[in-house]
Amino acid sequence: MKKKGKSKMIGWIIVLVILTAAGIPAGIGISKLNKEHAEARNVSLGGVDFNTLTDGEYTGSYEGGMFKWRANTVKVIVSEGKLSEIEPISGVVDQGKGSTKMLYDRVIANQSLMVDTISGATLTSKGYLKAVEIALSQAN
Repeated sequence: MKKKGKSKMIGWIIVLVILTAAGIPAGIGISKLNKEHAEARNVSLGGVDFNTLTDGEYTGSYEGGMFKWRANTVKVIVSEGKLSEIEPISGVVDQGKGSTKMLYDRVIANQSLMVDTISGATLTSKGYLKAVEIALSQAN
């Protein structure tokens, strides 16, 4: 009986060690993910005066957060003092729904970065808008 109880105890200790070993990296990953989300939430927009844009083509890149999930590059075209086109160059994912195009169309229609973001992808939308802002800052 004593051997059986001792074996059972060792088994539980092994299970506990395995769960702890798996839990620590998971906890670290969650912590880093939370930092990534906090960084994305704190991205500020609005540093572009749409009333003073100079005609031309400009490229802007946003580096994304610590994992570079939202990294993207866009080309913008300013014509007759107005933003007329936003063309994704890299890092923009649309998943076939056209939601990113709709986001860019809102920016062009409103001549503002303060537009409704993609539902369910607010942080990613902010990353896309930040690249547009960086491109347009060259046109001011």
